Amino acid sequence: MTGAPAPVGVGLVGCGGFAEFVLDAVAGLPGLRLAAVADPSRERAERLGARHGVPALAGLDELLTRDDVSAVLIATPPATHAAMATTALRAGRHVFCEKPLATTTEDAAAVAREADRAGRVLVVDHVLRYNPLLRAVRRLTDRGLLAPPRRFLFENDASDEDLGPGHWFWDPEHSGGIFVEHGVHFFDAARELIGSDPVSVRATAVARPGGPVDMVSADVVHPGGVLASHLHSFTHAHRAERQLMRLDHGFAETRISGWIPVRAEISAWTDDEGARSWEGIPEEAGALLAVDGFRPHGEESVTVRVERDAGGAAPARGRGEPRTVPHHVRVVVDLGGEARKPYVYAQSVRAAMADLVRAVSEGTAPVADARSGLSAVAVAEAATVAARTGRDQAVTYDGGAA
Repeated sequence: MTGAPAPVGVGLVGCGGFAEFVLDAVAGLPGLRLAAVADPSRERAERLGARHGVPALAGLDELLTRDDVSAVLIATPPATHAAMATTALRAGRHVFCEKPLATTTEDAAAVAREADRAGRVLVVDHVLRYNPLLRAVRRLTDRGLLAPPRRFLFENDASDEDLGPGHWFWDPEHSGGIFVEHGVHFFDAARELIGSDPVSVRATAVARPGGPVDMVSADVVHPGGVLASHLHSFTHAHRAERQLMRLDHGFAETRISGWIPVRAEISAWTDDEGARSWEGIPEEAGALLAVDGFRPHGEESVTVRVERDAGGAAPARGRGEPRTVPHHVRVVVDLGGEARKPYVYAQSVRAAMADLVRAVSEGTAPVADARSGLSAVAVAEAATVAARTGRDQAVTYDGGAA
């Protein structure tokens, strides 16, 4: 009789505030055991180690001497990610890497090749991949209730209250810049929802008077004429933050609020069969929102209202496509409102780590793998170059933007 597989022993490197958040999020995850933490700051390492009852070490090299560390969790600033991931992979460890995978396409591609060569699991913490709302939209698309997106829009008016003038976020040498440090989340989300790697980018960057670049935008072209537009500004107070993701499905639209999404609204025109299918969706809410490793809190809801014959029986035409769609559907998918954002964020991180555990134990590919990390960095670097040069950039996946 074969027993349960041994837990994946994780060693964390980088004991800052985000590391504390991650360890709290994954505490008690089946199949996972924290083995040690490491940081050049002895004080930070000892504080976090004591909190979780594990040894506090000086750095990655010391972590890799331990036989009980089979996976490395990288929670350090972006410029360190590629070198640390490569070192861990070459030492035979699996890797869970905070985004971005690297700050250049060349480095991200090298890490992806190293993961393939080493035969180890690499998961990038692209939390939107593990958000129930985005997972639901993808499932509805796969079922044909929503057409594949023709247009993706994300607008992010984020806070800079915690980003003082000396913060590493503003230094491209450390962060890679806004597109790389933050935009990768949404380049990856667009790739997942649209279902293709981008081919070209046009971008703009704006600096605050006498200060750093704090607002960027990018128009990203995907195959088949699908356009994804991204805007990020770090210019607001926390209480005035606003984020909106909009997907144009042709005869339907999805609006998702929050960079940690907690609410989605769908407006769709459909035929008789579609109306019947939509009406049955609330009964499937559990399966629709299910994400392995994400623990529902019980306040999630899916509501559907169908207005029959709201548009009349005459065929409608959009982009040259005629359809008979007389019924109007309104859907609200709610994960519990704004107050649930911290919970949803933590559970998304937990689900990403559960993905690593599953991939290690079952030998399957993770959802947010090295290829997704590489693709997001490639788009981000192409956008950075496009903003600097004022010229459209082809997206390349093996060594940087053209």
